[in-house]
Amino acid sequence: MAEQVTRAARAARGMLFVHSSQRALCPHVEWAAGRAIGTAVNFEWVEQPVLPGTMRAEFSWTGEPGTGARIASALRGWEQLRFEVSEDPGLGSDGARWMHTPELGVFYAQTDAAGNLVVPEDRIRYAMEIAAFDAGELHRELRLALGQAWDDELEPFRHASDFAPVVWLHRVG
Repeated sequence: MAEQVTRAARAARGMLFVHSSQRALCPHVEWAAGRAIGTAVNFEWVEQPVLPGTMRAEFSWTGEPGTGARIASALRGWEQLRFEVSEDPGLGSDGARWMHTPELGVFYAQTDAAGNLVVPEDRIRYAMEIAAFDAGELHRELRLALGQAWDDELEPFRHASDFAPVVWLHRVG
């Protein structure tokens, strides 16, 4: 009984968001993710309106700590696959987030309990050193440290679901 409680306390949880996948690739994405998680998975695929001809899926997973990294590694580099993986912080482990686009590859960052990206002190010091007294360069380095290019590319895909409410604003007058 104590072993089950300890195992449950150490279990990691997270989300996999497949923002766009070619239809023919969908079963392979499920197989790779399931292998990384350690159990067969079935996603509920829906059309991705931002990129016609592609599919999207969201999947909540539970596994050993480090499962998020295994999922991201299993899916990285696949042509035309855009995804995000998050792993919640747990007992003795930090949270993490991976973002992938075909053009940019993989971005990784540690996350805090609220899901915010954590930028390590050394990365900030590096940005300050590289930028010297150039505010534009410092801005560029900090955007890179925060994965802004990945967020910018994935943002339209995140909000394209039928489940995401869309508010159309019209100019009157």
